[in-house]
Amino acid sequence: MAIHTIQSPLPGTFYRSAAPGQPSFKNEGDMVQVGDVIGLIEVMKQFSEVNAEVAGKLVKFHADNESPVDAGAPLVDIEAA
Repeated sequence: MAIHTIQSPLPGTFYRSAAPGQPSFKNEGDMVQVGDVIGLIEVMKQFSEVNAEVAGKLVKFHADNESPVDAGAPLVDIEAA
């Protein structure tokens, strides 16, 4: 199986859930479909969704919740189905 790494589309803060105290969009080990929300990138109070580009199993997060990320930084690895 091929590993597909989703990269941050822009610099900002990476969030794994929609709001503090809410469950993560996805967790390691979850199955994802194309278009599923993996997380959010916040820049100056603007939130952009990060979506799965392939279907498969989310195997690893490279970015922690609420961590700063640069454009092009790896966010998650998905093992393509």
